[in-house]
Amino acid sequence: MADNSDSNVIGVVVIARHGDRQGFYQDPTTYTSSSTAITPLGEQEEFQLGSLIRSIYLNESSPSFIQGATPSTQLFNQSQVIARADAGDEGFVIYDSAIALVQGLWPPMTTSTDLLANGSTIESPLGGFQYIPVESVELDQDVSLEGFAECPTFDNHNDAFYNSSGFLQMQAEEQPFLNELVPFLDGRPVTLENMWNIFDYMNVQSIHNATFFNNTPPEFLVQARYLANWHEYNIFSDTTPSGIGNIAIRTMFPSILDAMQEITNSSSGLKIHYSAISYKPFLSLFNVTGVINNGALPEGIVNYAAAVVYEIRQSSSSSEPVIRMQFKNGTDDATFRTIPMTFPGWDGTTSGSDVPVSTFINAFEPITINDTLTWCNICQQTTERGCAALIAGSSTSASAHHDKISPVGAGFLGAGLTIVVIAAAIGVLIFLGVLTTGAGKARRRGSAGARKAVHSDEHELESEAGSLGKA
Repeated sequence: MADNSDSNVIGVVVIARHGDRQGFYQDPTTYTSSSTAITPLGEQEEFQLGSLIRSIYLNESSPSFIQGATPSTQLFNQSQVIARADAGDEGFVIYDSAIALVQGLWPPMTTSTDLLANGSTIESPLGGFQYIPVESVELDQDVSLEGFAECPTFDNHNDAFYNSSGFLQMQAEEQPFLNELVPFLDGRPVTLENMWNIFDYMNVQSIHNATFFNNTPPEFLVQARYLANWHEYNIFSDTTPSGIGNIAIRTMFPSILDAMQEITNSSSGLKIHYSAISYKPFLSLFNVTGVINNGALPEGIVNYAAAVVYEIRQSSSSSEPVIRMQFKNGTDDATFRTIPMTFPGWDGTTSGSDVPVSTFINAFEPITINDTLTWCNICQQTTERGCAALIAGSSTSASAHHDKISPVGAGFLGAGLTIVVIAAAIGVLIFLGVLTTGAGKARRRGSAGARKAVHSDEHELESEAGSLGKA
């Protein structure tokens, strides 16, 4: 990690990938995915990541201790923390990963006891286990952590990639290798278009299947990873920051930028904002922040339990806080390392690559997707994820001049919106403005920012396997 003597950490925004999981399939065009389950290895990876974050940011003797945060020697302080987890396409893998991480971050404290009126003594269970609320972000109620899902414009972007000259050339060059893989893939389609699923199968088997591990040439997994990295980076990136290929991070940016503003506002009390996600938004994030183009990180899928930490720092020599990017690629890295950013408007030349908060926000606020209705229009989605009711409501509000729906009202979207006829009927009364995605079922605090972040709701998850090194 970088020298910390020049500034103090006043808060962190943590973005972490889930841990190791069982087998998984996702459609190469729509990225609709199957369910899977976290493994004990995945739980340990996340717990260890949480423990490391605790040692860096909640340990009072650490040079990166968050100023004003409740120390690790004390009980969890709910007023200082927001924790969110993608509850999309992979069952409960990402949510379960978040639970494991927060247990490493806030482990059991000394068992407390209570003397009852009848003279009996009751001890708290599980050695003082702390119950950390994690907000689940539901696919049908919030677009923030899976902006790419059920997005026809994104699907078109993928089809265009598969028909591009670059893809067809790579496919021709790699066909001999793909032919060699056929005996090892248990009947799966062996095409470059299906490269993510090929790699994921091989990666999962190499971790959990000794027969596969001992009988598959190790260079096959290396080459499969290389092709999967190339494949996924081309899917989840774009030539311009506002391109549809970056949608995975564009829907996340409102909550990220909002958290950064809250942390800089001392009256909000926020110290830690944590989002548990799949590998996909990382690729878009690395693309728009320039960390791949400047050579700080290679094109590639982050490992299991990889994490980005945006430290919000206050220097005694400057009135404006700055942002420092830290990255740990799962178990490939022993700890976090500073990553310089070179996005538009920032040259990345100052010590530690500390970016003024206003520079970061001004660079990325224009490409954010702040509400579900905007997402519906960008994705050309007219039926799924509540878009039918929202579009009907927005056309009514064009003449009615009603206010936007509040985050609380937005939280009621979801299951009811799947009944499109009923939703459309009441849309005139309920959805008379632009829906801002809002409070999830476990949401505990309101937003201090002027923007309404694309926030969350409850369970179902999304995932992957992959790596800048190994997944």
